[in-house]
Amino acid sequence: MLKVDNLDAALRFYSEALGHPVLWRRPEMAGLGMPGTDAELVLHTTLGPEVDLLVANVDKALKRFSEAGGETITGPFDIPIGRCAVVRDPFGNAIVMLDQTKGRFVTNAAGEVIRVEKP
Repeated sequence: MLKVDNLDAALRFYSEALGHPVLWRRPEMAGLGMPGTDAELVLHTTLGPEVDLLVANVDKALKRFSEAGGETITGPFDIPIGRCAVVRDPFGNAIVMLDQTKGRFVTNAAGEVIRVEKP
């Protein structure tokens, strides 16, 4: 995730100029496709930069991460698509773990999020 001051200007740069397709958009953030992968580049007006890892289940991943020596900074907590937690590895790196246990964003033709579709 990258923090940007102006979402529209950032979309002009990353999507229009560099060719990353808009997958979804909300007022404060947008997800862009990364060609050849399932990865997303998220542009956000208030958060970032940060590394986000999509996991199958945040609660299970957090337990495993903690047992291996990682530290929980925040969470787990609910987000529109699932659950989220912020952790720190033994080397001081903060990582955001999130899952999509509540579903995925469904967008309209303009890429605006209109609902969450359950899995």
